[in-house]
Amino acid sequence: MWLTLAFLSATLLGFYDSFKKRALLDNAVIPVLFLNTLFSSLIFLPFIVLSSSTSTLDGSVFYVADGGWEEHRWVLLKSVIVLSSWLCGYFGMKHLPLTIVGPINATRPVMVLVGALLVFGERLNVYQWTGVLLAVASFLMLSRSGKKEGIDFKHNRWILLIVLAAALGAVSGLFDKFLMAPRESGGVGLDRMMVQSWYNIYQCGMMLLMLIVLWWPVRHRTTPFHWHWSIIFVSLFLSAADFMYFYSLSLPDAMISIVSMVRRGSVIVSFLFGAAVFREKNLKAKMIDLTLVLLGMFFLYLGSR
Repeated sequence: MWLTLAFLSATLLGFYDSFKKRALLDNAVIPVLFLNTLFSSLIFLPFIVLSSSTSTLDGSVFYVADGGWEEHRWVLLKSVIVLSSWLCGYFGMKHLPLTIVGPINATRPVMVLVGALLVFGERLNVYQWTGVLLAVASFLMLSRSGKKEGIDFKHNRWILLIVLAAALGAVSGLFDKFLMAPRESGGVGLDRMMVQSWYNIYQCGMMLLMLIVLWWPVRHRTTPFHWHWSIIFVSLFLSAADFMYFYSLSLPDAMISIVSMVRRGSVIVSFLFGAAVFREKNLKAKMIDLTLVLLGMFFLYLGSR
C-alpha cells in the first residue's frame, strides 16, 4: 500500500514541477511562491476547522489532530526547512531548463545516503555504492550537456541553488520520517495531516512577510508579477502529491529510503514536459544522463531492500 502511494505521489510531483516551471516563466518568484503556499493553505484549512469544531472527519484520512506548542514547534521547523528548499528551487528552476533541473533533483536519495554515511557513520553496500557512483557520473555528464546551452555548473549560481534545494529536500525527507515515527521508535509521533496542514499555513505566513518586506518595496525594479492559471495547478498537484507522500510514510512498514527513491521518479514526467511542452534542447544527451540517474536509483533500491 505504502509503495503504491509513493508511485502516485511521484506522478503527481512530476506534474507539480512542470506547472511550477510554467508559472515561473518571466514571472516574479516571491509572489508566485506566496500564492502557492496560500492556495495550499486554503485547501487544508477546512480540514483543520472541521476536525477541531465538528466530528465530521473523525476516523477519516482527512482528520487533523490537535496539538500544542510541543508538537507545533516541530512542524514550524519543518516549514523553515521546506521553505528554504523551495526558495532555492524556485529561483533555480526559473533560470534553468526543466530537463536539467529534474535529473539534479533526482539525486536526492543519493544525498540521503551520503549524509547517513558522513553524519551517522553508516556503511553502504555494493549496490548502494554503485548507485552513488552512477549518480555522480550522471551529474558530470549533465554538466557537459549544460555547457552546450551555456550553463557552467561550477560557476552558475542557479545550479548551486538547485543543488542546495535538493540537499535541503533530502534533509526534509529524513526529518519527515522522524516526525511521524512512533515515540517508542524514537520519533515524535505526529499526525500526518497535522504536519501537512499546518506546515503549509506556517509557510504562507513566512512568505507573506517576505512578500511585504523583500518584494513589495522593489516590485517596480524587478521582474514583474503576472497571473497565470498554472499557479493554481502548482498548489493542487503539490497538495495531492504530499498527501500521498505523508500517508505513505505514516504506514507502519514504510521505508523512507524507498519512498524517497520512488518519489524521484517524478523526473520522468517533468522531463517529458520539458521536451514536449517547453521544447528544450540537447534532449538526446540529457536522455543518457537521465537513464544513468534512473539506473542509479534502481541500484539504490536493490541495496536498500
